[in-house]
Amino acid sequence: MKRKRVLIITYYWTPAGGGGVQRWVKFVKYFLDFGWEPVVYTVSNGDYPILDESLLKEIPSDVEVIRTPIWEPYDFYRRLVGKKKNEKLDANFLSQGKKMGWKEKIGVWIRGNFFIPDARCFWIKPSVKFLCDYLEKTPVDAVISTGPPHSCHLIGLGIKKKIGLPWIVDYRDQWTQIDFYHELNLSYFADKRHKTLEKKVLDSCNAITPIGKTMAEELKAISTNRTEVITNGFDDSDKVDVNVPLDEKFSITYIGTMNNARDPIVLWQALERLKKINHPLVKDIVVKLVGKPEASVHESIKKYELDNLVEFVGYVPHSEAIKFQNSAQILLLVINNTWNNKSILTGKIFEYLASNRPVVCIGPKDGDAADIINQSGAGVVIDYNEVEVLEALLKQWYQKYLEKTLVSSSSGIEKYSRKNLTGQMAHLLDEITS
Repeated sequence: MKRKRVLIITYYWTPAGGGGVQRWVKFVKYFLDFGWEPVVYTVSNGDYPILDESLLKEIPSDVEVIRTPIWEPYDFYRRLVGKKKNEKLDANFLSQGKKMGWKEKIGVWIRGNFFIPDARCFWIKPSVKFLCDYLEKTPVDAVISTGPPHSCHLIGLGIKKKIGLPWIVDYRDQWTQIDFYHELNLSYFADKRHKTLEKKVLDSCNAITPIGKTMAEELKAISTNRTEVITNGFDDSDKVDVNVPLDEKFSITYIGTMNNARDPIVLWQALERLKKINHPLVKDIVVKLVGKPEASVHESIKKYELDNLVEFVGYVPHSEAIKFQNSAQILLLVINNTWNNKSILTGKIFEYLASNRPVVCIGPKDGDAADIINQSGAGVVIDYNEVEVLEALLKQWYQKYLEKTLVSSSSGIEKYSRKNLTGQMAHLLDEITS
């Protein structure tokens, strides 16, 4: 049977690191197993906050990757706020956990009101022209755009208008419904422009693939177009080190970026209480932060005098992160403490499930993440202010740690394997191209 071809438009691609890259690296890795040949369109000079060269080995050698240059205004922003030219910027510099100065506020206002939908907007027109020329000579059967940045969706919209190919809009995160949208200080006209563009994108595509059910419901308030939830997941091939020895210490390991909205204050408060009563676990515990904790997290740890209990590991390649995860006594998951937290479903939750270690999730008990934790039996969900509940849980799990009976009883997680999820995406492509 002849393979069909799908064009994937993404800003984040190797050598970039992070969950957004992993989602599409894994889809590309398994698409061929379902009769779809992927062609990746990305940038040649992206301004990536983190790099992870290890993801390169995940991509089949015969996958075509097309790269074109992009001009981004971040050098202007760096000059405005006094940063060095080569200094990395986080994708969302609105959540640094510190009070912004007037220069930062001006930069945010310019970003929201002039760079619509985002700072990658200058890539849209040249990409539409380039890809329409490319597709005329080398046809594909369908197009997928994944965002953020949502400029990728406007490239998809341009192709849809000119060529009319079946098109899937993949939402890894919200656009006008994202938690920091109100912090952009948008004018009436800029706000209307953002919302008009988003509705046009969602109404024009053939299907929308949000990563969670709450996000899907929120998108239905904007468009009645077909919506199919395709979550993130775990890759069975990443489980090769699942039998690594557990940490000797009573370790609580967090993997990923930890910003102001993800600062686990309830954990710091519980540990402070245990430290004050000189509970035995204080001598055995270590909280490992694998990734990039922002300034506010460091400040919280100092405030609660927990410096001697926390280990800052820093960012590591994805393969190394899996080892930290599989050797942890307990895995920590923190859902952003924001108004839209019920819809937040981080990619790491699924890899946590695959590690078969107990998970303590700090977040809303009626959110998407809580549903998955509870349904799989992988751990316990603690609300942001349940200090006494978390303190009691840590005491209980510490006793099991001493008895060497601290295990996870997760089940039914096979549906979250990256290969099965790619099968869902491929089936959707088959339907919209039939």
